[in-house]
Amino acid sequence: MSLTRSAPPAPAAEPAQRRAPEPESKQRNWLHRFDNKRVPYLLFSPFFLLFAVFGLFPIVFNGIVALRNWRLDDPTLTGWAGLANFERLIHDEDFWNALVNTFGIFILATVPQLLIALMLANLLNRKLRATSWWRVGVLLPYVTPVAASTLVFAVVFSRDNGMANWLLSLVGFGSQSDPLDWRAYKWSSWIAIATMVNWKWIGYNALLYLSAMQSIPKDVYEAAAVDGAGPWRQLWRITVPMIQPVLIFTVVLSTIGGLQLFNEPMLFEENPAAASGGSNGQWQTIAQLIYKVGWKDLNLGYAAAMSWALFLIILIVAALNALVTNRLGGGRR
Repeated sequence: MSLTRSAPPAPAAEPAQRRAPEPESKQRNWLHRFDNKRVPYLLFSPFFLLFAVFGLFPIVFNGIVALRNWRLDDPTLTGWAGLANFERLIHDEDFWNALVNTFGIFILATVPQLLIALMLANLLNRKLRATSWWRVGVLLPYVTPVAASTLVFAVVFSRDNGMANWLLSLVGFGSQSDPLDWRAYKWSSWIAIATMVNWKWIGYNALLYLSAMQSIPKDVYEAAAVDGAGPWRQLWRITVPMIQPVLIFTVVLSTIGGLQLFNEPMLFEENPAAASGGSNGQWQTIAQLIYKVGWKDLNLGYAAAMSWALFLIILIVAALNALVTNRLGGGRR
């Protein structure tokens, strides 16, 4: 018998070496990291660039102007004034008169505005016929140009043949032979201007409140109704605390806008270019006074100091209003 010699076993295959990453994979990883870490900053950087040019620079420059003597009618009066412009504010009767007018109109416009907007939003949150029509209707005053609406109200509050005096005569206040001059007194001019502001902003705030109310679960109201809570109690015990962030937002926004009131008082005057706020400054606001001092009296340094004083007042009042709203909303929980 012949024996055949078997072939030696084949050597075991060596493990394949790990391939080096291809250049395309490296580029893809780099693009992925760039997209996640760098692109978000590039996307919102234009906002900060525009804010630096049109927001931050004017603020800083205005602060410098407030510390200088700068009159356009006297170019030779230059140099640093220090705090002299701010010290002048303390003894300026026109500034204090404008401050009182600003706060008076602000209170008459802001408090009824937000309360009526809250009630209106609560009504729109119910099941009504033609709901979309009502929601669009309350927004129409906001989209109406302020110049057009203010001119209409100027006619409404005119001394002769004004609709406001005609309505007052119907309920026994005043008469057609002795009409009320709305521009002659502080209280009447404040009411007229506050009415213009309320008419424009009530619908806007109502839709903000309505959007917040839409996010409240209906189960909460159903449980409250089972416990015996009526609509009024549900509004103040459930709705108001649960829309507290929107309430604080509208309070702060109304504070900023109310203390910077300019368009309505200017257009309420028979001669808007004067920016005097009436024959005796009955309704002259701080914004009007800043405009008058800066561009009528040509004293830019003093006007800049007034604007910084107004900025500080707005910060303080807005912070206090937000704090009070936050505590009141938390106390109703």
